[in-house]
Amino acid sequence: MSEITIHSGETFERVFLNESVNLHIVQEAGSVLKIHVLNFAFATNNIIVEQAGEGCQTEIYALAFLHGDESVTTETHVTHAVGGGTSNQLLKFVLDDNSHGRFVGDLKIVQDAQKTEAHQTNRNLLLSDAAEMRTQPQLEIYADDVKATHGASTGQLDESALFYMQQRGIDKQKARQLLVAAFMKDVLATISDENLKEQLLNSIDGEVE
Repeated sequence: MSEITIHSGETFERVFLNESVNLHIVQEAGSVLKIHVLNFAFATNNIIVEQAGEGCQTEIYALAFLHGDESVTTETHVTHAVGGGTSNQLLKFVLDDNSHGRFVGDLKIVQDAQKTEAHQTNRNLLLSDAAEMRTQPQLEIYADDVKATHGASTGQLDESALFYMQQRGIDKQKARQLLVAAFMKDVLATISDENLKEQLLNSIDGEVE
């Protein structure tokens, strides 16, 4: 496991593309963490973040788009050990064929971490009846002056949206492509590197069949 310390006032941003990520990150006061984990094949990810100083900002974005019998497991463990910090997690899985996804999200706010704001969202799209997704969000909140939310959902493409688009002259396959791409794009839109963002947005348009 790679150990990273983000010192006071520093910003750490990185995009991990098609690799397994195994990180333990400690944030000092006022530091900013922004990471993107993008998997289009087999991967196992484990991300541990500890906000050890006041006023930290943590952003974790993850996207998995899988076919065949591919599988991705992503675990995040975020601990607010000191107050005044924020964290936001957005993780999405798109699963086709016989692929499998698994998400474990552990969010902990300790007793003294007052004035913390933390949000965790997991959204999953199944394109095949044989695809499988398991999601386990876990919140442990021991402070009383906080804002914390979590949400998880797994579903299929909106048939009414598909019908609406077909009524306007878009064939079903193209409509499906557009809806799947739209589902994924808000994760990619958070990348700061404009050139890389554009490349990835173009690539997912080509990947959606």
